[in-house]
Order: sequence, then structure tokens, then C-alpha cells
Amino acid sequence: MMTIKTFLQQQNIQFSLKRYAIDALNFMALGLFSSLIIGLILKNIGTWTELSWLVDVGGQAQKAMGAAIGVGIAYALQSPPLVLLSSTITGLAGAALGGPVGCFFAAAIGAEFGKLFSKITVVDIIVTPAVTLCVGVATAQVLGAPISTLMNQIGGLIMWSVELQPLVMGMVVAVVMGIVLTLPISSAAIAISLSLSGLAAGAATVGCCCQMVGFAAMSFRENRWGGLLSQGLGTSMLQMPNIVRNPKIWLPPIISSAILGPVATLTFQMSNIPSGAGMGTSGLVGQIGTLDAMGNSSAVWLTIILLHFILPAVLTLIIATVFRRKGWIKAGDLKINS
Repeated sequence: MMTIKTFLQQQNIQFSLKRYAIDALNFMALGLFSSLIIGLILKNIGTWTELSWLVDVGGQAQKAMGAAIGVGIAYALQSPPLVLLSSTITGLAGAALGGPVGCFFAAAIGAEFGKLFSKITVVDIIVTPAVTLCVGVATAQVLGAPISTLMNQIGGLIMWSVELQPLVMGMVVAVVMGIVLTLPISSAAIAISLSLSGLAAGAATVGCCCQMVGFAAMSFRENRWGGLLSQGLGTSMLQMPNIVRNPKIWLPPIISSAILGPVATLTFQMSNIPSGAGMGTSGLVGQIGTLDAMGNSSAVWLTIILLHFILPAVLTLIIATVFRRKGWIKAGDLKINS
């Protein structure tokens, strides 16, 4: 007789940290980018250019966040087509009741149960999507509300803490969100799940900018213009292999985050919206979110240029120069492998 372990392997079900904490979360982030975040960009462009059609496209994309995340997670879990397509509905249900985190659980659990029953009956075309839908939607109904409440309370606590202690908590939020941005997990998903806004979101954005712009500036001698653009407008995750080899290279952006986070909260009172809080300069989403939160005035533009680009670059570069002179950062330590 087939053992349970053999059956699970046959159905391609693996309970591993990589599959859930890295693969599925990464595709959750891609789902967010391809729906909610790109929708925000298009909607803002449409508003600025008075193109109502583009505003509508952006709005439709934002509404489809749950479906995009659901499909992304099912794809990351290597689901067969019937499970993959059914996950659009489980994702929508999870997002409606529990936000992005609720969507993650509904889509992941629904997909795994769908895979469990995939191609083991003669009526697979009925059984597989039915199991995926029933389990996924039931998960959303059971876990959605508690997850939503928990995430909102955590987010509210963080925002309250930053309002109460803008110096200390501005520093903490900037450093933590910046670190999360560079790690192979989604800072954008965390910010959106926590509904992070106001001063906390402003500090988070500055911390993320310090990582992206900071790494782009301090590694310019190794990576030149390609590295500047790929890190400064793409992602600082490109430096993770180098960080593993020499963790000291991470300190200049982290120190910059610690310095500029309180500057953002105390001096400039920068704020942002949840979809921009964890993005930094990636696709300029953090800057678009800042304009949404603070308005489109010349003063806001100058603040963005200063705190999101100039100061992160200059401050990180100065700290990195000191590190290089001390021998803590050596030639080639920041080279990105193409």
C-alpha cells in the first residue's frame, strides 16, 4: 500500500519553509505588484493626465488584488491548472475577508487541498475545483476576520507608537522596514497587510529608500550605471548574496535608515499610504504614495527628492567610505553577479 508520504510526494505537496515562506510569499508580492500597486501607478498617472480610461484601468487592477495573489500563490505551490484557476476565487474571498494575509492563507490552504484530490477520480474536472473552492472559501470565512483584526491592531499600534515617540519609533520603523525590503520577503505586503499609513508609513518609506538608493550609491564603483538603476529603482535584494558573504556591507544603509527615519517623522513629518510604505524607490511607487498622502506641492516634491534620494545616497556613501578605509568593506564586496 502507498504510504502517506509517498502519496503527498505524488501530489507534489511539500511542507517546507522554502515553498511557503520564500516561494509563496514572493509570488504573493508579485501578485500585489501586478494588481494593487501597478493599479495605483496607472490610476495616479490617469488622474494627473486627466485620462479617465487610465483611472478606470488602475481601479480595476486594484480590485483584482485577491485574484492576482491567489493565482500567484497557487503557481508558487506548483498547482495543476484546475487548482490554479480556482485559486482566483479563493484569493478574492480571502482578500475580501482578511486582506492580503487572509488571501495568502485561503489561497494556500485551498490550493494544497485541491492538489490533494487532483487527478485521483474520474470526475477530476468537478472534484478538484470544488475541493479547492470549498476549502479555500471556508478558510477565508474562518480565518479572515481574526486575521484582519489582528493585522489592523498591530498596524494601529505601530502608527500610535510613532505618533507618541516619533524619534525612537521613527528610527525603529525605518530600520526594520528597510531590512525587510532587502530580505527575500515582501515589505510591501507587510505594509499593506498592516494598513500602515501616516508618519509610520513615511518613516518606513525613508528606511526602504536608504536601502535601495544607499546600496546603489555605495556600490556604484563596482556595478556602474546598470547596478545604480537595478538597485535604485528595482530592488536591494540583489545584494543579499554579498550580505551573506560580508554582513558589514549592510551597516551603512541601516545606519542611514536609523538617522533619517526620525528626520522624516520629526522635521518633515512625512507620511505615506499603505501601498507605498514598503516600496522605497521601486518603480517610484513610494514617491507616488507620498504624493497621494501629502499632496502635489513643490514643498512635497523637494522633501521627496531630499529624503528619498539625496540624503540616503550621500549619507550611505559617506559611511561606506569610512568602512572601506577601515577595511570592513573591500573591493568587490558589493559586486552584483549578472
